[in-house]
Amino acid sequence: MEDEKDKVREDSDDQLINGAFQHLLDCYLASRHRKKVDIITKAFNFARQAHKGVRRLSGEPYIMHPIAVAQIACEEVGLGSTSICAALLHDVVEDTDYTTEDIENIFGPKIAQIVDGLTKISGGIFGEQASAQAENFKKLLLTMSDDIRVILIKICDRLHNMRTLESQPANKQYKIAGETLYIYAPLSNRLGLYKIKSELENLSFQYEHPDEYNSIKSKLASTEASRHELFDQFTAPIEESLRQMGIKYEIKERVKSPYSIWNKMQNKHVTFDEIYDILAVRIIFTPDKREEEVNECFNIYVAISKIYKSHPDRLRDWLNHPKANGYQALHVTLMSKQGRWIEVQIRSDRMDEIAEQGFAAHWKYKDGMEKEFTEDESELNEWLRTIKEILDDPQPDAMDFLDAIKLNLFASEIFVFTPKGEIKTMPTGCTALDFAFSIHTFLGSHCIGAKVNHKLVPLSHKLKSGDQVEILTSKAQHVQASWINFVSTAKAKAKIQAILRRNGREIQKRGEDILDEFLKKNDIESTTAVADKLTIFHEQRNREEFLQALGEKTILLGEKDLDELQGKNSDDNKKGWRRLVPFLGKNKAKKEDTTQEFFIVPEKFNRKKPIFINDDNIGQYKFRHCCHPIPGDDILGFIDNKHRIEIHKRDCPVAAKLKTSYGNRILDAKWDMHKRLFFDATIHIEGIDRMGMVMDISKVISSQMNVNIHKLTITSEEGVFDGDIEIRVHDREDVKTIIDQLKTIEDLQEATQIM
Repeated sequence: MEDEKDKVREDSDDQLINGAFQHLLDCYLASRHRKKVDIITKAFNFARQAHKGVRRLSGEPYIMHPIAVAQIACEEVGLGSTSICAALLHDVVEDTDYTTEDIENIFGPKIAQIVDGLTKISGGIFGEQASAQAENFKKLLLTMSDDIRVILIKICDRLHNMRTLESQPANKQYKIAGETLYIYAPLSNRLGLYKIKSELENLSFQYEHPDEYNSIKSKLASTEASRHELFDQFTAPIEESLRQMGIKYEIKERVKSPYSIWNKMQNKHVTFDEIYDILAVRIIFTPDKREEEVNECFNIYVAISKIYKSHPDRLRDWLNHPKANGYQALHVTLMSKQGRWIEVQIRSDRMDEIAEQGFAAHWKYKDGMEKEFTEDESELNEWLRTIKEILDDPQPDAMDFLDAIKLNLFASEIFVFTPKGEIKTMPTGCTALDFAFSIHTFLGSHCIGAKVNHKLVPLSHKLKSGDQVEILTSKAQHVQASWINFVSTAKAKAKIQAILRRNGREIQKRGEDILDEFLKKNDIESTTAVADKLTIFHEQRNREEFLQALGEKTILLGEKDLDELQGKNSDDNKKGWRRLVPFLGKNKAKKEDTTQEFFIVPEKFNRKKPIFINDDNIGQYKFRHCCHPIPGDDILGFIDNKHRIEIHKRDCPVAAKLKTSYGNRILDAKWDMHKRLFFDATIHIEGIDRMGMVMDISKVISSQMNVNIHKLTITSEEGVFDGDIEIRVHDREDVKTIIDQLKTIEDLQEATQIM
């Protein structure tokens, strides 16, 4: 009977696997690549045999994952046979007994090199070492600068993992969603994979904030009909005009993604109904001659701006200066007859394909279509070069490293001219000093100022698109610690930190000599314990900082230090400390002492199960001040170095880094509160000033809601006021109710919670 069941299951598996592989082949054969079906079939059969009998957490045969990754690489990124084979084989070396040498002998050096790169990235991804993810990210970037297909396949792999994330426990979901938002979505954006970047963001959002995700999805669904109507009315005269011009075109409706909408709601403190750019219109045309496509974009712009009035400040020209990820288009914002601003994106079919598929689509428009992939895009190479420089001198701290890379991944661009008129692409918000370091480290480290458009400016001057910049240097100038505060590019930050570290090591050495001399003079043995004791005594963060301060002579050793080392200083406050429940207000219901010891995570702790925070055990958890979570917020737990549990909001910036670098320490956390304790919350208000406004606000909060106002600060200027109300509430629900009530007050325009 069992054998029969196994046979049925095996047949069902074979049907599933063969169907998925056939679909992959069909997509490949429909592409414009050279038709190397044999090697793809060989890679599939090899991987199928290697993964035989293994299943994923979802229960499906493991081989379905490599097939799905290859499918994404082929269909959604537009890669060819080499990449498809590497995608099919990407887990073989890591999960089976086969080696990279085996792959090379059977499939050749190119496929083996890519598989090896993918294996290096994956190694120890859930390892115990504190910054496993940051280390993997370094490996990923190193392999990427050898062959960009490694990172493209890795992104395909991550996309499939995100699409099948529901089979993972919640703590793994937060870890994987967190690192996806922190690393893979910006990487996809940088490589021009806009569609994939959007899906990665939405999937991460769906797992981290399911309620908000579902709420936005249902609101988008309920407003769909009115959006279609607006789109049809808006595009009808445009279509008529394009037909008269004889242009082959397609007009698409582009709806803002749930993640983008949520992001805007958070950043601008607005509701769903207050977001006006949910709808955008995309005009995609096929030019008669490829060299005429830029002119054609402007012709279309001129034609449609005769129909609708355009917004003068919102014309974005990425035609003559494409974005660093290859994106080209002309964006214009027009006023519809319904009184709504609507963004129109004008691009050719080639530009559209590159916008959707990124650099991988470039090969289609190069001479000789048998080329599978080219990496001769100067902007991409420039970016890879910057990353290589950062990797040559990596930060000692994994977090710093990730931040440095993020600076370059997220940056949108401006165009700056050198004195000779050459164009340099720089990130928005960069300074004259960033520009100096982008040209040469020597120029940056000896920079004393700059001439921007022939006017003298300081190092910290922020550059704008179109600026012409000449760097001024002096051999007497040296890198200052304060420079780190006003550079914004990864390259400049990395170089400044490297020089400061080198200088710091010299100063620390001087500090060590001063300490040794002091201890020797007073017959005290020089040990690390002695140095640590003095570090704590002088309230320095670590021994390195203490030695640096000694070397810089900002700390001078004397009698008090001797007394401390000989145990003559006594301070009762240092003997022990007790801790109260975090940021709780006065609570009449609990008069007993709320002092509690922190919960210490035991060695055999089940990290897959959620922890529940209730009124009685809340004092056992650490609540950090980075995000002030209160009941009702989406939260997670993080096991710190002392095995205590910190509680963060899931969208807290600190938590984002923790998920990425310390994913194996993330826990699922849930509230189980019963409105017995109070928490601090701040509401920001704005409106038209009038007599009795403060009284109305107080009445709503104190009388109607029966909530205690802790502090009220209001500033009024020229008839407009804004202010903050600090209140004590039980949970997020209380805050929402108070905000809804405040919005009913006449002349009060805005009420939002400050995070």
